[in-house]
Amino acid sequence: MGGIASALYGAVVYVFFLGTFLYAIAFVGNLPVPKSIDSGSVRPLGEALIVNVLLLGLFAGQHSVMARPGFKRWWTRFVAPPVERTTYVLLASLALALLCWQWRPMPEMVWSVTQPLGVIVLSILFWLGWGLVLLSTFLINHFELFGLRQVYARLRGTRVPEPVFRTPFLYKNVRHPIYLGFLLAFWSTPTMTQGHLLFAVATTGYILIGIYLEERDLIALFGDQYRRYREQVSMLLPLPRKRGLDEAEADNGEKGRDGHLAARSRQKDAA
Repeated sequence: MGGIASALYGAVVYVFFLGTFLYAIAFVGNLPVPKSIDSGSVRPLGEALIVNVLLLGLFAGQHSVMARPGFKRWWTRFVAPPVERTTYVLLASLALALLCWQWRPMPEMVWSVTQPLGVIVLSILFWLGWGLVLLSTFLINHFELFGLRQVYARLRGTRVPEPVFRTPFLYKNVRHPIYLGFLLAFWSTPTMTQGHLLFAVATTGYILIGIYLEERDLIALFGDQYRRYREQVSMLLPLPRKRGLDEAEADNGEKGRDGHLAARSRQKDAA
């Protein structure tokens, strides 16, 4: 019964996450939804700034704290390990939903692109960013990232395999394509308002901090394998790999394989 309950819990949370994530795309892109980043009742600038900063801080704090291995070791004293990731995804989705719901628009324009070609290019980059996020989650095991693999393993009475260092497709040329996708999506808008700029700047700062914390955890997990990877593969820009990475992979029995860090699904903040 525990396995069935965990699987149902994981499935419900995943559906909730998926709905929240899709709404967030529309929220950031000012698509036709009840509340977007630039729509809604306009409040005094000071109030809007304080509320929005608090919402962003809550979202970032929840992701950063709960993603750390030390917190997970403490947290799994109270939450069964198979549903730890699902619970993390639930709380992250709730934080994102709260941000979309309570966000205060700051509609004063900072800049605007009106040239048709420019608008088209920015729209393409916006959707390219979200597509990159989605593709990258599947490269590192989408279903483990969002907790489904763990609850399914409990249902079957099996264990999730230990993390293995691998480098697939996009991850051969950029260490964090998920974060790259988010940055493209958050900054690619033809009309940049004060509120959207605050959102883009704050999330960019959070992403850079998140990368530092995540890579510290990955070094602790994989040691010199990840150090070599970090030295030879760009953090966010998809650049050619530096010479020597293939040799380093060969030394670790990795030559000729595709894949990424399967353990990223246990380190990555979900988005």
